[in-house]
Amino acid sequence: MTAGDRPGGTAHGVVEIYTDGACSGNPGPGGWGAVLQYGDRAKELWGGEAEATTNNRMELMAAIKALEGLSRRSKVRLHTDSSYLRNGITGWLASWKRNGWKTASKQPVKNEDLWRRLDAAAGKHEVDWLWVKGHAGNPGNERADELANRGMAEALAASRAGRR
Repeated sequence: MTAGDRPGGTAHGVVEIYTDGACSGNPGPGGWGAVLQYGDRAKELWGGEAEATTNNRMELMAAIKALEGLSRRSKVRLHTDSSYLRNGITGWLASWKRNGWKTASKQPVKNEDLWRRLDAAAGKHEVDWLWVKGHAGNPGNERADELANRGMAEALAASRAGRR
């Protein structure tokens, strides 16, 4: 196991981020979670939406909130179990921007609002986008998943309390 494989172990000068999104139904209520590690310091972020959202939107939101949560320009290793997120940011995004936010089949890009926000947040940092297999025992990914589910549960509880 290397330093980048677990929360608490980071390469020198690098912020290790683990992100995940969760949805109960797709679409359905959702949540996002992120674990940020720098040296011995750790920060956990989470949130959610009680209204119908998608897992892809929650995956994007986790990365956005994590990158926006950094107080200064940083070298980042962002770990995600979402191929949609990793492929989008490392491959498809440049084409979408070049094509006026249209896909190769000339359709509007789904979640354009969040892709634009992620592009802006990522542009402030030096980010390596790493894919990790979900639910495979990676401690950082597992904790991000727990936080995403917590965010979803808290959003649902707040929504229910507001209807009383």
